[in-house]
Amino acid sequence: MKKYDTTLSRRSFIGSTAALAAVAMLARQVPGIAAEKPNSNFNGVQIGVITYSYRTLPGSAEDLLKYITRCGISSVELMGGPAEEFARKHTPETGIGGPMDGFEALRKIYNDAGVNIHIVKFGNIGEDDMSNEQMDYYFQVAKALGAKGITRELPKDHGIAKKLGPIADKHEIVIGFHNHTQITPTTYDGDILSYGKYLGINLDIGHYVAGTGEPVIPLIEKHHDRIISLHLKDRKKKSLLSRGPNMFFGEGDTQVAEVLRFLKKNNLTFPGDVELEYDIPEGSDAVKEVTRCVQFCKEALA
Repeated sequence: MKKYDTTLSRRSFIGSTAALAAVAMLARQVPGIAAEKPNSNFNGVQIGVITYSYRTLPGSAEDLLKYITRCGISSVELMGGPAEEFARKHTPETGIGGPMDGFEALRKIYNDAGVNIHIVKFGNIGEDDMSNEQMDYYFQVAKALGAKGITRELPKDHGIAKKLGPIADKHEIVIGFHNHTQITPTTYDGDILSYGKYLGINLDIGHYVAGTGEPVIPLIEKHHDRIISLHLKDRKKKSLLSRGPNMFFGEGDTQVAEVLRFLKKNNLTFPGDVELEYDIPEGSDAVKEVTRCVQFCKEALA
């Protein structure tokens, strides 16, 4: 990752407001977004999407906003790559302004379209070769985007958690550890979350069921106070012949509808983000399939 200088000179500080206004004006309109602002909060449960779901389509931040609004979605976990690409393109080259201006402009066009960037994903944050300055940069980006958290993969050892905990606490931005099928029912019973108040869980319910064969609601109930978000997908349980394939919502063993109703019943406010991983049917596309998943969630919460 490129190393960024996050120290503003006096001249940069004085010019930052004017630079941000110019950047926001440049990026204020994204042709093709839905005319009406979306609302995917259904009876108190916020449904969102991780932009990885649109990986089969052109993936600029502007493109992603079009897809999100067309799906009727009002909150998003944004992959870090498109955010950084947008910021590089929309940061003035004059040197006047701050290093976060482009990210603040991105936040503005998403918010103006009715979409909240609640999480940004930087999958390598905290790796051994990453400096404190680089980690601080990621947290500053999250703040500029208006995000409450940063997601990354569940580390193989606790060294990364121990490194990230104090920095997350300093910035008051949650690090959400994302699981694949390596997770067990006791993964979070140990001390991995003990290194900071702002270490948390980005729980992929489909991967959990496929990897453990166990229902996921007991885990949500146990650790609900440390969960920043769920990834919603439906997978079959693993068997001797199968790793637990991804299925259309409602056709696997993950009990997506039951999970959503559990959130509603217990007034749990962390979002459930659709992660489209099943094969897209012929004649369809990622926007149509994410819309289909959102409609399933809406009906489950009716």
